[in-house]
Amino acid sequence: MPGLLRGVARTAVVAGTATAVSNRVSRRQQGRWAQQEAPPQPAPAAPPPPPAPADDMSGRIDQLKQLGELKAQGVLTEAEFEEQKRRILG
Repeated sequence: MPGLLRGVARTAVVAGTATAVSNRVSRRQQGRWAQQEAPPQPAPAAPPPPPAPADDMSGRIDQLKQLGELKAQGVLTEAEFEEQKRRILG
């Protein structure tokens, strides 16, 4: 049974990570397409970097909380936890 739980937990973590990555790629593509369609405009001297969306950060925090719970339950090993945490944080 612990092996099954570990497999389910790992699948959930991977699916969550894949969703986050997919959303990020979609936002980047939309931005690039919007730039291609818009007529060229003079660029400002130093544009400020766009702030990170709150949804993206809250999603990452939720994923990290889930990882911590899985590790506390013994579903994930320390190495698995660190690897998934590194993937989430980019």
